[in-house]
Amino acid sequence: MSTDSAAGPAVWLVPAQWLPPTAEKTADALAAGRISAEEAEQMGYEQLPVSDGPSAPEMAVRAARRALARAGLPAEDVGALWHAWTYYQGHDFWSPAHYVAARTGALDAVPTGVQQMCNGAGAALRGALHQLTAQPGGGPVLITTADRFAPPGFDRWHGDYGVWYGDGATAAVAGTGAAPAGALTLCALVTRAAPELESAHRDTDAFHPAPHTRSAAVDVRRTKKAFLAAQGGRQAFLGRLRRETTAVLADALAGAGLDGAGRGGAGRGGAGRLSTVLLPRLGRATARDVYGPAVAEVTDAPVADLGERTGHLGAGDLLSNLAALADDSGPHRLPPGGCAAVLSAGAGFTWSAAVVRRA
Repeated sequence: MSTDSAAGPAVWLVPAQWLPPTAEKTADALAAGRISAEEAEQMGYEQLPVSDGPSAPEMAVRAARRALARAGLPAEDVGALWHAWTYYQGHDFWSPAHYVAARTGALDAVPTGVQQMCNGAGAALRGALHQLTAQPGGGPVLITTADRFAPPGFDRWHGDYGVWYGDGATAAVAGTGAAPAGALTLCALVTRAAPELESAHRDTDAFHPAPHTRSAAVDVRRTKKAFLAAQGGRQAFLGRLRRETTAVLADALAGAGLDGAGRGGAGRGGAGRLSTVLLPRLGRATARDVYGPAVAEVTDAPVADLGERTGHLGAGDLLSNLAALADDSGPHRLPPGGCAAVLSAGAGFTWSAAVVRRA
């Protein structure tokens, strides 16, 4: 476990996202036989955003520019860029992080790529926090994520169990010192990992010499099915996921100075009552069976899955949820003085929990 709370200089965040304007509707996928009625009911999502043009890194540039504009900062001021992703970035042998930095105009930034699957935003935020703590005067850090789950290599509706994948990009500017208007203050960030679970997304019979050697499209169902058979079944695995989620959230609330139950105790710096816990965008059944019970162990704050019109954004769920908290015109805006927790999880497995406060 790693606890990365604001023990040093206070770190602020200005998040943003960019989603493609086109989408595939659940009703259409159901009519075409791409999903079953049972799957539609378990997910409870209306649509998935689908990019019919921009690649993942191109979407990341758009999100990055939006975050910088909201922070009121020129790209030239950025000291470092951390770019995270889950799936193919458009070229086989290449650094998408450097592309995002160059096209954003952050030419003095040191780019770093982060490939920690769906916890990518949490890992990138952790790296940015460490950098800002070690070098408070080193300039703001830009964090981006982007994924495009396009055919023929990926079936966004049927390639995985209990996850529907949407295209899109997220970004956040992180810094210390005077915070821009509307910024969120990072009160705590905690990360836990269980590397012994890595085979959930790996063919255990052999390693492959090139992408798509084993199958023409990514088939997470195949690897998960074999993994669950070896691990004692689905219920045992879900129990482990619940326990790890409970632990990472409890540690994050403690790091933020909230009481153990998160029921309105005063947080560090006046963080106040925990308004909500935002979940990874994995659908109605996962929220009910994993995240709801896990969160209820440590807080009675309401939980919310904001994936109804986005689906799971790969590495981007955490930053997209932060963007919703910072959106003054949105229904999930965090009120002044309010405090929220955002959960993240990714294959490997890794879990992160961030606690933020609105000034």
